[in-house]
Amino acid sequence: MGSPLESHCRTMRVAVITGSSSGIGRSTAIAFASQGYAVVVHAKSNLSGMNEVARQIRMQGGEVLCVAADISDQQACHSLVQAALSWRGQVDVWVNTAGADILTTEFRNWNFEKKLQLLWEVDVCGTILLSRQIGQYMIRQTGDVKPSIINIGWDQVTFGMEGESGQLFCATKSAVMSFTLSLAQSLAPCVRVNCVAPGWIQTAWGNIAEDKWDARARRESLLNRWGTPDEVAQTICWLASEGAAFINGQIIPVNGGRRHGGPQHAHD
Repeated sequence: MGSPLESHCRTMRVAVITGSSSGIGRSTAIAFASQGYAVVVHAKSNLSGMNEVARQIRMQGGEVLCVAADISDQQACHSLVQAALSWRGQVDVWVNTAGADILTTEFRNWNFEKKLQLLWEVDVCGTILLSRQIGQYMIRQTGDVKPSIINIGWDQVTFGMEGESGQLFCATKSAVMSFTLSLAQSLAPCVRVNCVAPGWIQTAWGNIAEDKWDARARRESLLNRWGTPDEVAQTICWLASEGAAFINGQIIPVNGGRRHGGPQHAHD
């Protein structure tokens, strides 16, 4: 007969949140921990941010594993999946929030071609490789609640957005969103796969955005404000819950309701 600790480890659900050292990923990791999940937090280079998230989870009595990995590298993706699976023997929820920050880091000074390559390797290929790899394990898991994979898109994809950043993010996030719909069909009925498409969310860039972008964010939301990372995180947690058991292969906008106006002319 197994010990009480072994039984606890088997019954506690496990959520992996890539890119969870800051922003939406950070809020998502903390939200899952608050709901009783054991959480794998991940970062590429922001180790201090990752460790701080882990500290907060432990302070609220949660269980956490930290894994550093560069998901633009295929072998690193494999290592991240294996580390997550080895921790508790299975993964119940995998959330791909990791993405290259080309707006507030040194990457903002790169040319268009280098930004495109970076976003493609991290946001697109990283999401695809991790989802496919973990999906092959999830499809064999058993339990009352189906495993879930949740990706991050962008609400502007459907309409497009002018400027360099608009072109970059529309191209890469549309790839993630289309992949989500295809993977949902591939893994059904054993695994649910959905995508959250945030609108104007006040992450690091939103906190330093020029007045014109602040005004635009408020103008384009029916709620006349920015969204918060916590609000995106709560939607992600709901998608992974039993309350969303019949939600599969969907793109869920989190934007306060989009106000459709005339063409915009702000260029970056």
